Amino acid sequence: MKTRSLLLRLLALGTVAALPLLNAQDAKKGRGPGGGGGGRGMMSAEQRIERLEEAVGKLTDDQKTKIKDIYAKTSEKMQGLSDDERREKGMELMRESGRAVRAVLTEEQQKKYDEMMAQMGQGRGGPGGPGGGGGRKKGGN
Repeated sequence: MKTRSLLLRLLALGTVAALPLLNAQDAKKGRGPGGGGGGRGMMSAEQRIERLEEAVGKLTDDQKTKIKDIYAKTSEKMQGLSDDERREKGMELMRESGRAVRAVLTEEQQKKYDEMMAQMGQGRGGPGGPGGGGGRKKGGN
């Protein structure tokens, strides 16, 4: 049961973490918000770290540096994938990124992080459906 719960949290984290990276790829190709400008409509590593801090509490400078590096490496890997590969491998990259970010956090921060991921997972239609619910909350459409 604990394994299933952990997998659901990681899936939710991967989905959330993937959105800015996928938007970055789309913007790079001129498809996303802001066209080819690459700056509008996607969260920077700093913005993602700010959101993480809002959820788990104050991060040390060392934590911020490590997490920024994790996001940069994941983004680099994602950009190296074709659209088809991104669909296949993108979620696993996001799960890896989420595990790496969680490992940087203190035990107390990890608990808050897990709570955040559990809340984010509740808004989905559940695991296994096509597209994992597409990020829409139940009753949204």
